[in-house]
Amino acid sequence: MCGIAGYLELKEAKRPDHQLIGKMVSSIQHRGPDEFGAYFDNYCSMGHARLSIIDLTSGSQPLSNENANLWIVYNGEIFNYKELRIELEQAGHQFRTQSDTEVIIHAFEQWGEDCLNRFNGQFSFAIYNRESHEMFLVSDRLGIRPLYFALQNDRLYFASEIKAIFSDPTIPREIDLQGLDQTFTWWTTAPPKTIFNNIQELEAGHCLLVKNGEIRNRKYWSLNYPEEFDRNRSGDSWAEELHELLVDSVRLRLRADVPVGAYLSGGLDSSATTALIKNFTNTPVETFSIAFHDKAYDESEYQIQMAEFLGTNHHQIKCSYLDIAENFPKAIWHTERPILRTAPTPLMMLSGLVRKHNFKVVLTGEGSDEILGGYDIFKETLIRKFWARNPESKWRPLLLKKLYPTMPLSVARAKFYLETFYKAGLSKTDEFYFSHIPRINTTSKIKDYFTDDVKKALKDINSIEAFGNNLPDNFYHWHHLLRAQYIEAKSLLSGYILSSQGDRMCSANSVEGRFPFLDHRLVEFAAAIPPIYKIHGLNEKFTLKKAMQKELPPEITRRVKQPYMAPDSNSFVQPDSPAYLQKVLSEKRISNDGIFKADFVSKLKDKCQRLSHAHLSFKDNMSYIGILSTQLLIDKFINNFPDIKPKDKSNFKIWIDYSAK
Repeated sequence: MCGIAGYLELKEAKRPDHQLIGKMVSSIQHRGPDEFGAYFDNYCSMGHARLSIIDLTSGSQPLSNENANLWIVYNGEIFNYKELRIELEQAGHQFRTQSDTEVIIHAFEQWGEDCLNRFNGQFSFAIYNRESHEMFLVSDRLGIRPLYFALQNDRLYFASEIKAIFSDPTIPREIDLQGLDQTFTWWTTAPPKTIFNNIQELEAGHCLLVKNGEIRNRKYWSLNYPEEFDRNRSGDSWAEELHELLVDSVRLRLRADVPVGAYLSGGLDSSATTALIKNFTNTPVETFSIAFHDKAYDESEYQIQMAEFLGTNHHQIKCSYLDIAENFPKAIWHTERPILRTAPTPLMMLSGLVRKHNFKVVLTGEGSDEILGGYDIFKETLIRKFWARNPESKWRPLLLKKLYPTMPLSVARAKFYLETFYKAGLSKTDEFYFSHIPRINTTSKIKDYFTDDVKKALKDINSIEAFGNNLPDNFYHWHHLLRAQYIEAKSLLSGYILSSQGDRMCSANSVEGRFPFLDHRLVEFAAAIPPIYKIHGLNEKFTLKKAMQKELPPEITRRVKQPYMAPDSNSFVQPDSPAYLQKVLSEKRISNDGIFKADFVSKLKDKCQRLSHAHLSFKDNMSYIGILSTQLLIDKFINNFPDIKPKDKSNFKIWIDYSAK
């Protein structure tokens, strides 16, 4: 993991802005504090902040091919770089480093844009042609490593994080209300839209070619599902192949010239990846986890159980309400978007623990729920689809009692609760968002707090449709579980799990997260698993449990799934809450910022304070966190964006300047 940033002149040659690149690199140095590099000519300027993981001595960037007409800045890892290097050497390419970066640039020379289909990894990069002044920008298949861009001042700006683009003070910093509305619908924006006006995100599986001032955006990979399945194949056969792919994916993701650790949450996914490291590699296993003072969120019992079972050297950080409240503003500085849960904040603290123990790389279990059917939203979809066939049934909705055994679903109370929540949208089974209606209805409560002016500006906007554009041609022929998986992967996975909880919280402490479940081979294989082997009855991730039954104790494989969450509004209404809360949630500040109704927010604050010893509803919790995170975002990026001190030439290990004097 590293940070990249730069710009390309779209119309005419100009003297490069050395100071701007110094600012852009400085703003994202947390992504790569080990060394810095820069390239300049009269059309292109780009910088790199390196986190040294592979080829520590000669893998510096920017890096060129042999004749120095192609230059690259790159963030991420190509895990199969060793195999590709052999193939490229056989084709006549000569290498001067041991880095995966050099493999990319030779692969681009050899295969052009088709090289992307050969990469197994997580990456974003920019390749610049010094002779033609063309630029090639890429995001990996699943959006693990971010890349943003903006068109301003007859330039194309690009960077791993938006703050680097904002380092140019001539670029306006404004909240995009449609992006905000999408966030309060889906938990994220639909790329290319972001939360800021005129800042775009390169969508997962896409690449940009900038040539002669024109920009071509192309999709090179997409998630797809079959309409029919191999019904003769046994569940054991699916599980065996899944196990083989997981083992190989884990092995590849241990490639590094620095120690690699693993997150161990106590759940199935992280336990699986850690067990495979232990049982199929020679890598010493060091594990890291979060515990909570609030027992409602604490999984430390299972973490310790797994660490002892696998014999790992385990490290744990314990998180309090105050820890979350104090670290929340920093988390928002790194998410660069509003969030609806505090869950990213403890993960940022966890990556700090990893770095404290001198680790730069950790394997994590993200992605398993999306590709193998682990979320409650998928089981809800199966039940609601079944219920929709007979909406007046008295017993079909009671299947939710099995899904949520602690819910107040006595026969007397079931009708009222279910009809006011899960029955909503039951007639919309043919809509692409059918599976997500309960979540959308819960999340959208925050919009009640919008000012009248904001509501007026959004009156013709339908954010529910945000992820309905460019659906695969056969989308409506898929099983309803697969539709739900696709929408979840397109929205929550790349826009929240891999961003706000993944890349950003790791990079805040200069740590790289790696995700074995998101090896594209495994993702494509999982898409072909029949729905019945993903959720068997209401037993989620059935094939993964079967695949791992020899590696893990039954207490883990049979355990009821506990989604990772952290205390939300309770963290901010304690007697020792930080002073910044009074500032950003004051009636004056909220009125001045103009997004939310100050009197409505005051009532919500009072309610949260009054019920601080209880757990609020999901709607109230998300409203509070959504409003607070938005106000912090405005405070940090709009009202008080820092004057970033640029790094000068002496700070850069690589300084290439081809500009005309």
